[in-house]
Amino acid sequence: MARDEQLKERWTILQKKISDQFADGDLLDLDAIIYLIGVQELGKPHKQYKKDHKIDLMHIAICTLLEPYGYYEFEYYDEEGWPHFKIKEVLPPLKAGEQSVLMKEAIVNYFLEKEYIS
Repeated sequence: MARDEQLKERWTILQKKISDQFADGDLLDLDAIIYLIGVQELGKPHKQYKKDHKIDLMHIAICTLLEPYGYYEFEYYDEEGWPHFKIKEVLPPLKAGEQSVLMKEAIVNYFLEKEYIS
């Protein structure tokens, strides 16, 4: 199976599984899944978050997802338990479609590593 086909298949499986678990089957989009990863990485899933913190949670997820690609590096946890990252390499300019594929690939790899999907 071609790499792109495998990614598409895994993304579809992952998206359905997460949507069934967190959205009663309503299909979650890329941003919603990134947000859920941020909540997972912060480790405080039962807390209500304000809009500013939701953006911060998405940032945590993006840094976590792109860390294996060499773009970010974890630095420390602050006194409130929020992780902080530093930029190791600036992301190259990507078109919207390329950005989406990169994030989907990173998300699929994240959940493969967590053994949430296979």
